[in-house]
Amino acid sequence: MAEFVKYIDVTKCDGCRACMVACKNWNDLPAEHTDFLGSVQSHTKTTADTWNVLQYIEHENSKGGLEYLFRHSSCFHCTDAACQKVCPESAISYTDFGSVVIDQDKCVGCGYCVQNCPFEVISLKEYKDKNGETYRKSHKCTMCTDRLEEGLQPACVTTCHTGAMEFGKKDEMIRKAEKRVSEIRGRFPNTMVYNPPGVGGTHTVYVLAERPSVYGLPENPKVPTSAVVWKDYAQPIGKMMLGATTMAVVAGFVSNKLFNKGGHGHGEEGGEDYE
Repeated sequence: MAEFVKYIDVTKCDGCRACMVACKNWNDLPAEHTDFLGSVQSHTKTTADTWNVLQYIEHENSKGGLEYLFRHSSCFHCTDAACQKVCPESAISYTDFGSVVIDQDKCVGCGYCVQNCPFEVISLKEYKDKNGETYRKSHKCTMCTDRLEEGLQPACVTTCHTGAMEFGKKDEMIRKAEKRVSEIRGRFPNTMVYNPPGVGGTHTVYVLAERPSVYGLPENPKVPTSAVVWKDYAQPIGKMMLGATTMAVVAGFVSNKLFNKGGHGHGEEGGEDYE
């Protein structure tokens, strides 16, 4: 099956937020109370209940004028996804479409995916079981994989009235992005296709008007070395050499050492608010 890409041309976006509403509606995500941010932006970033956010960025252009830049922010669905590598329960996997999805039945809420996502688009949500005990699950954009399986496009794409978002086969969308960059370079000298090679490329590809850092994006995101060592080397070798119980103990030790940023304990999120 061919891989697919969500193509986003930020220069065509008018900030209407229809993509956010469509995502909420299709995925039956609850409304959230948010603090006033001093602008029209409703959320600072994606959350467990808001899988895509329309960002409004005040930017001084090359002529000294102030302008708003818009960006639809959601999961990038990396080809080489750090979240998939660090998940100790194999709860995160790739689909034939190229999307990266979380199996809620396998997720134990450890938070390693949250801590290692280079784009900070995964969040934990708290639940209570029938005994009142608290447990957590990771959530993020699924690229509407359930819609793709029925031959439909992602909900956010279908509602975009400016044509800023399209969805199609990977090669076709990347060619479209490259063509668009060549068309608008006269107006936007710093325009570029954002498809970071450090994560193997992504299945959400942007045409940006400015450098990635202007949009709050990493210039050259990469899969953490610790994740590569764990997934591709330590884990396979450990499984061959150790029994299941011993491997579980080693897994917990290595995970805490390699994946917990800032020395935080198991399951914590580095002190950031992911609600």
